[in-house]
Amino acid sequence: MESRGGNKRLPVRGVAGVSCLLMTHLKKIQLVSFVSIFAFVGLASGQQNTGMKPEETEIWTPVPAVVTPGATDAAPPSDAIVLFDGKDLDQWVNAQTGEPAHWVVSDGILTVRKAPGVGNIQTKRTFKNYQLHVEWRIPENITGSGQARGNSGVFLASTGPNDDGYELQVLDSYNNSTYVNGQAGAIYKENPPLVNPNRKPGEWQTYNIVWTAPTFNEDGSLKSPAYVTAFLNGVLVQNHFQLIGQTLFIGKPYYKKYDRAPIKLQAHGDKSEPISFRNIWVRELP
Repeated sequence: MESRGGNKRLPVRGVAGVSCLLMTHLKKIQLVSFVSIFAFVGLASGQQNTGMKPEETEIWTPVPAVVTPGATDAAPPSDAIVLFDGKDLDQWVNAQTGEPAHWVVSDGILTVRKAPGVGNIQTKRTFKNYQLHVEWRIPENITGSGQARGNSGVFLASTGPNDDGYELQVLDSYNNSTYVNGQAGAIYKENPPLVNPNRKPGEWQTYNIVWTAPTFNEDGSLKSPAYVTAFLNGVLVQNHFQLIGQTLFIGKPYYKKYDRAPIKLQAHGDKSEPISFRNIWVRELP
């Protein structure tokens, strides 16, 4: 409509209409502000690189050492230390006494001996940080249930007799119920595996492990914790997990000072049929 003076009047919108109009304008202003900020940041980043040459971000030394890979991914590369090649136990000793290891070697396979007084075995060599390859098999005729079914372990650092150290669990976890931080792929009693990629008994399984050892101050206090990344049958089960101490059957984990340590294989006391290992090798890392 028109006023008496002939001028057009704006439609009356009321308070709600004015508010909506103001909000629309405010949103437009905010959007423009955000776009301006991002444009400024991009411009500033571009200005920092102005005048740079490609050569300024190239690294030429030190040149990585050449390592010849194995014929297969399971075969040891040229810089690996072979711990078991199917022939003998020259690289291993009894973990309790330091005497020669007396597990069973037959047809290229190492089998746990559960006879009294035999016990765990560990490497003669000691290690700090490393990449480890271990293949293991639960017997096809396995019996028992829970923790009493194909129980063993790979101790990534053996810090004393018996089961002292940091254990990556070995167990028949194919349709076998137990506590999840005690199944195969677990850092025993500390961290369950991300998933369960276990094969059925009678089939070979593979661990590929990267171990970063803990470090300690002179007074024995912890300087940096241990970390482990582990693949079971090609599937990630531990992703740079930070350990809270040694793995224990009873009680809370804790750290105790050590520098270098052997790798240990467990002869568990359960009554099930003994498990087997083959093709064990390690690469030392910085």
